[in-house]
Amino acid sequence: MYAVYRVLTVILAGIFLAACWDKILHPDQFAQIIRAYRLVPDVLVNPAAVWLPWLELTLGILLLLNRWASGALLLANLLFLVFLAALAVNAVRGIDVNCGCFVTTPEAGAESMAWYLTRDTGFLVLGLAAVWTGRRSQK
Repeated sequence: MYAVYRVLTVILAGIFLAACWDKILHPDQFAQIIRAYRLVPDVLVNPAAVWLPWLELTLGILLLLNRWASGALLLANLLFLVFLAALAVNAVRGIDVNCGCFVTTPEAGAESMAWYLTRDTGFLVLGLAAVWTGRRSQK
């Protein structure tokens, strides 16, 4: 069971590490994406665009190195849940947003909201499976 847990945490680490780089390099573009969601007050958009990618980087490193893994998994799953909720709220409101999950360029975000929702649900399932297998491997 521990091997499955490690595979899942490495996959999750890869997701967060892949997601953070473009946002770190282009915080101004990422801020525009956050603003387009219409969920964050304007005063918090720029701080969120700066700290969120660094949080993703930190979580990716912690999961990859298996350090503070239970806390990292908790935060990872909370982020997946927040991201999924943000997408779902905009889907219900009829707002087709560029996810901004892995790239900040508008033309790269041409996937459908259904794809984003499906993919992010899959990420959350992976995260929850990692928690479950981690707890099972400790018994």
